[in-house]
Amino acid sequence: MIRTLLALDGTLVRGALALVLDAQHDIRVVAALDSGDPVHPGLCEHRPDVAVVDVGLLDADATPVGGCPVLLLAEPRRARQACDLLARGRTVGILGTGVAPQAIVDGVRRLARGEPVVDADLVVAALAEPGPLSPREAEILAMTAAGHPVPEIARSLFLSPGTVRNHLSRAVGKCGARTRVEAVRMAREAGWI
Repeated sequence: MIRTLLALDGTLVRGALALVLDAQHDIRVVAALDSGDPVHPGLCEHRPDVAVVDVGLLDADATPVGGCPVLLLAEPRRARQACDLLARGRTVGILGTGVAPQAIVDGVRRLARGEPVVDADLVVAALAEPGPLSPREAEILAMTAAGHPVPEIARSLFLSPGTVRNHLSRAVGKCGARTRVEAVRMAREAGWI
């Protein structure tokens, strides 16, 4: 029996997928978490064989617990974020949110056997959509998101504080945001940082 944890936003989607998975002879859903539930404590508590997680609910800095394979479900606009997690070895599977339920069933089974699961359409989307930020703007915005102040960023990148502020200002404008905090949120949601 493949013990599976679901962490998906939306009661209807989560409930429907739980029904589909539980209807399989070899899969059992042991927990269904929503956006208000932290994913990693759920992984520790329920110890699933496979976790199916919406990429927006997984902390980008966190690592799956106990080697549990994680099947990320991502919208095309979050393809870069999902592929970045895949490339860093943080998970072993990604599928688009628009796939048929049977693809998720098959993905759970493949991950349980230790086989990789990769949605080619998401990989193409990640490669085709580099985002509006330059590499330096993305780097500085990511450092800002991590809580580093402008002077510290400037020192670590060997730039002047004014240059860092200019990069941040351009990043805010390119994101279509009004503030740095809003730019960080938008860039994370889009998978640019």
